[in-house]
Amino acid sequence: MTETLHIVGGGMAGSEAAWQAAEMCVDVVIHEMRPNVGTFAHQTGNLAEMVCSNSFRSDDDEQNAVGLLHWEMRAANGLIMTTADSHRLPAGGALAVDRDPFAEAVTAKLKAHPRVSVSAEEVTSLPQDGKWIFATGPLTSPALGEAIRAETGAEALAFFDAIAPIVYADSIDMSKAWMQSRYDKGETEEERTAYLNCPMDRDQHEAFINALLAADKTEFHEGETAGYFDGCLPIEVMAERGRETLRHGPMKPVGLTNPHQPDVKPYAVVQLRRDNALGTLFNIVGFQTKMKYGSQTEVFRMIPGLENASFARLGGIHRNTFINSPTLLDAQMRLKSRPNIRFAGQITGVEGYVESAAMGLLAGRLAAAEILGRSLPDVPQDSAMGALIHHITGGAEAKTFQPMNVNFGLFRPVDGLKGGRRGRKDRYKAYTDRAKEVWSDWVKQC
Repeated sequence: MTETLHIVGGGMAGSEAAWQAAEMCVDVVIHEMRPNVGTFAHQTGNLAEMVCSNSFRSDDDEQNAVGLLHWEMRAANGLIMTTADSHRLPAGGALAVDRDPFAEAVTAKLKAHPRVSVSAEEVTSLPQDGKWIFATGPLTSPALGEAIRAETGAEALAFFDAIAPIVYADSIDMSKAWMQSRYDKGETEEERTAYLNCPMDRDQHEAFINALLAADKTEFHEGETAGYFDGCLPIEVMAERGRETLRHGPMKPVGLTNPHQPDVKPYAVVQLRRDNALGTLFNIVGFQTKMKYGSQTEVFRMIPGLENASFARLGGIHRNTFINSPTLLDAQMRLKSRPNIRFAGQITGVEGYVESAAMGLLAGRLAAAEILGRSLPDVPQDSAMGALIHHITGGAEAKTFQPMNVNFGLFRPVDGLKGGRRGRKDRYKAYTDRAKEVWSDWVKQC
């Protein structure tokens, strides 16, 4: 008989951690407070529910660090990636999924596993005994947050994640919009037409920016600060940084030709990505927002093609709590003051579905090995997994620690390759080749 591993939180990280440990023949209990205790962002009690985007971002494992992370998770029999591949939607080179069937499938697989059980309860303290992984994500409950702060002796850091709105496809005016991925990227026609595009001329863009700046915004509670993560900035915050900021971000008009006016180059373009397999829902790419609901409908209906848009979900904003991992965690993701507890997922200071699931994968394997009395080799730093865990457990500067997506800036240089933009393609390919080799060796030893 081996000790049971307890995992608090059934999101991306908790689900992946449970799967990895169970596959190593360790009994697992997932403690998930939903649906008994809800959050404003979640809609169901399913495990691995996607509450923001439905995208796992780039699937390019040779030129993109996120795509490399996908590759490593697949090589490790990752539940999240395997299930995502089974429920993928056209996304022009990205990996997007049909969110509800995806979560339902993850839930069904875990509940069907003979070594996994799910307990619908809220955990509000840090246990003294047993082996635990806390993967409670950005919406850690207030009671557990207080317990973590009491144990660490430090104030939890916090920023705000904003959620993009979702539009019903049949309410979009296709006499103004068209389907095309930027630069026609993708291997199939479906991939090359994965995005819906709404063009703006200069006057429409200027009016839209004016409306964004003037719109009513969600107010923060007393004592809260708006320390946004740059990868998830609300569009109105981007607009406040400069009237052209959005045109160089989510509204950039490059790589697209409007078939309705092929000789007219749009001044700006709003893109929407399919959000379900039926193609009935589209989310507005990069349009996270903290505008109040009434303002959202008014402002977003200024977008050509969305004048009569009907919204399945409007945008929102929520607090995202994370710990100062470089100070609090050891190299195996254990809480230094209580080594029986590990942390995984977004609460460790990684950002994004993929990164969260990846840290869950590592935490699950490390915890299971410890329970089984096995010693795993160190996670290779030259892999995407290793670069990320190294960053959050010591590579980052603790005084300025902020949430981080995986990126090639976290990787150690490859000798003999030139820097700069011109050498980037060769450099990225070298990073991914090296990572695949060392990760494959590590997985074989586990």
